[in-house]
Amino acid sequence: MSDAQQRVAIVTGAARGIGAATALRLAADGHAVAVVDLDESACTDTVSQIDAAGGRALAVGADVSDPKAVALAVDRVVANLGAPTVLVNNAGVLRDNLLFKMTDDDWDTVLGVHLRGAFLMSRAAQAHMTAAKWGRIVNLSSTSALGNRGQANYAAAKAGMQGFTRTLAIELGPFGVTVNAVAPGFIVTDMTAATAARVGIEFDQMQQRAAAEIPVRRVGRPADASFVSGQVIYVAGGPRG
Repeated sequence: MSDAQQRVAIVTGAARGIGAATALRLAADGHAVAVVDLDESACTDTVSQIDAAGGRALAVGADVSDPKAVALAVDRVVANLGAPTVLVNNAGVLRDNLLFKMTDDDWDTVLGVHLRGAFLMSRAAQAHMTAAKWGRIVNLSSTSALGNRGQANYAAAKAGMQGFTRTLAIELGPFGVTVNAVAPGFIVTDMTAATAARVGIEFDQMQQRAAAEIPVRRVGRPADASFVSGQVIYVAGGPRG
């Protein structure tokens, strides 16, 4: 496949964890991939793995909550890889705390990266998708959207991501763009390890406790398709507006 024929994907929060696994899978499936993270140097490992496998990748440092940074990042992707028609909004941070201890900055940072970031990235990328009359946007929600103690900010952001996803599906569907969300549960990543450290337990112990409450009796991994169970996926062309 020539560079001109190759689809271009952007994955945010792609330096590690779910984002890195997603970037690697997209590259393996033949996409050129923009590996976006706050620290561009942190993207080196993901980009190197894609390059070593014969793929095309670009490391891009950007704060997805900053509209100017997002515009510059997408322009850079277009200039170096081509117009993006696939976007995975995976960037995220944690600032866990109980409500009475949660600061304004804790709230704003989490909503800013997760929800504002998805909005800014989607708004920038959709112009290229609608022009091509084809596009795919995948947003990362979470089972925490259903509520999770100490995560009022994160739960609100991830619940908001689901409403955002359904609305974009309605708006962009007529232009050949599909928009969906995935909502991981307990996945072994640096982020979940940080949560264990915050609450003062060993990460292995946290995994064991979580696995005991999961029907498949284990926790998930970033590239773990077999962790999907008990879900009904509607194949109906999108929600009714």
